[in-house]
Amino acid sequence: MADNRICSLTFAEIKELAELVSEKKLGKIEIKNGESSIVIEDKKLPPIPPMPPVPPVMPAVPTGVMAPPAAVQAPAVQNQEPAKAQPAEEAVKGNVVKAPIVGTFYASPSPEKPAFVKVGDHVNKGDVIFIVESMKLMNEIQSEFEGTVEKILVDNASAVEYDQPIMIIK
Repeated sequence: MADNRICSLTFAEIKELAELVSEKKLGKIEIKNGESSIVIEDKKLPPIPPMPPVPPVMPAVPTGVMAPPAAVQAPAVQNQEPAKAQPAEEAVKGNVVKAPIVGTFYASPSPEKPAFVKVGDHVNKGDVIFIVESMKLMNEIQSEFEGTVEKILVDNASAVEYDQPIMIIK
């Protein structure tokens, strides 16, 4: 008789795990045992992207305690072509605001509120200009420059890397 086990789990245990994933809205669970593995994923929820590695040294970032924007979810985009690299010779005119940490970029404090800044807005040094969510903490990023927002380089609810250019202020 064939053994009804995968990764040391019976089909009944796998079914129970699938129900748990759905009930708790976990999105996905993966179990590995040696060469075999099993992935249980709730197709009703968008997949959670893997977290990029954390840089070894994290700069100090002013943080604010805010509720996470629960309703903001980046839609799953398939067949998306990678962004074309801009020529290296193209000189950036203005001050480049970069992501101080790895996380998710949010232009506004919550989905129903307006963006902190838009292209053409004047900002002062110390003004909150966007949020980077990292490890479920909402980090308010303040402008280091005074000037006009010339360009916003990333989309709302996009993953950002450490030191990635986010916006240009002239």
